Amino acid sequence: MDQKQLEKNKKKYKKAIEPFQPKPQYVKNCFKAFLVGGAICAFGQGLANVYISYLDLTEQTVASAMIGTLILLAALLTGFGVYDKIGQFAGAGSIATVTGFSNAIASSALEHKSEGVVLGIAANMFKIAGAVIVFGVVSAYIVSMIRLLVQTLIS
Repeated sequence: MDQKQLEKNKKKYKKAIEPFQPKPQYVKNCFKAFLVGGAICAFGQGLANVYISYLDLTEQTVASAMIGTLILLAALLTGFGVYDKIGQFAGAGSIATVTGFSNAIASSALEHKSEGVVLGIAANMFKIAGAVIVFGVVSAYIVSMIRLLVQTLIS
C-alpha cells in the first residue's frame, strides 16, 4: 500500500469515528479548573493568615512556610491516592499550582520505588523536577538581569 492510499484511509477512518467520540465540554472543564485551582490558592492564603497570626511570621517570610506546607500536603495526598482523584476532576486546576509540581515529583517517586532509592526514586523524580528547576532558575536570572539593567538606566 502506498503512502497516498494510507493517508486516504486514515482520513476515512477519522471521519467514520468522529460521531462516536465524546465532545469536549470546555466551559464545564474551565469552571472545574477555576474552582479547584482557586480553592487551592484560597487554602494557601488561609494557611498564610494562620501562620502570620499564630506563628508570628511576617508577610515577607510567610510565603516560604505556606508553600512548603502546600508541597508537603500535596505529596502526602499523592501518596494516599487522593490527589489523583482531585486531578481527574479538576484537570489543569490542580496542576497549575505548586501542588501540581509536588504531585508530579511524588508520583514519579512512587512509580519507580521498586527500582531502588538512588536509581529508582531519585533518578526518576529529578527527571521531571530537574527541567522545571532549571527553567525556573534561568528565567529568574534573566528577569533579574533585565530588572537590574532597567534600574541602572533609570538611576
